[in-house]
Amino acid sequence: MKKRVRRRMTRKERGENIIGYLFIMPQLIGFVAFVVFPLFFSLYLCFAQWNMIDMPEFVGTVNFEAIFRDRVFWKAVGNTFIYIAIVVPLTLFSSLTLAILTNRKLPFMSFYRAAFFLPMVTSSVAIAMVWMFIYQPESGVLNSILAVFGIKNLPNWLQDDKLARFSVSIVSVWLKVGYYYIIFDAGLKNIPQELYEAADIDGASPLRKVIRITIPMLSSVMFFVTVMLFIDVFGMFNEVFIMTGGGPDYSTYTLSMYIYFYAFRQFDMGRAAVASWVLFALVGIVTLIQFKVKKRLVIE
Repeated sequence: MKKRVRRRMTRKERGENIIGYLFIMPQLIGFVAFVVFPLFFSLYLCFAQWNMIDMPEFVGTVNFEAIFRDRVFWKAVGNTFIYIAIVVPLTLFSSLTLAILTNRKLPFMSFYRAAFFLPMVTSSVAIAMVWMFIYQPESGVLNSILAVFGIKNLPNWLQDDKLARFSVSIVSVWLKVGYYYIIFDAGLKNIPQELYEAADIDGASPLRKVIRITIPMLSSVMFFVTVMLFIDVFGMFNEVFIMTGGGPDYSTYTLSMYIYFYAFRQFDMGRAAVASWVLFALVGIVTLIQFKVKKRLVIE
């Protein structure tokens, strides 16, 4: 067999390669400085103590032992999965329903689409403050409406540990619906109208068309939305931090708040790094499971 001889580059080709590397150099430096280095440094911090001032001190598995023995940590993990169980299906159902209802030519439809998307481009801090006013136990809008209907024992939405988690979840759903509504709306535009026309000829009801045509044809979009929702809810922070601060009795505490507390309140970067890697592992495991299930549920 004849051995292949590698052709030597000309001076012009070498010069073009150097120019190409120079063009990608800023992006490469940024990737190493802000992704690769922090990743490996956070992994080292899992086995060290560091207060962001002194030099890191290697302590072995002390941070892991402290994390896994901490009641608040497990409470935060449990709360995160409860948020997922509430926010993901509610957001998925609400955004898909809105997309189906507005997927027609009606007056002011552009206004409705913009209104649904508006919370997504509004400051989440401002939105949380507005919802805090709505949830006020005495003068809040929601309790005022309930009082009109004669309800006397008005709920304390953000101070009751049984209601606070659900109350924050509703705000999170309201924040996220607009973005995923736009995605579903775009997906509906790609469904061939011939399928609906054939269903009309067969006498299918609107609900039947949604179940047999719309949902199967949107399965790939629904999979994408579900994956993104899981990742989004795992990182819930703003609305919880502003509205409840994690209380009462850590009933609304999340993993992101746990990481923030130890990183920027206690300056215990080692413990925060362990919690961050736990969060990363949970997101990775859940996403991997979703991709395994994808083959059975998604129509390519």
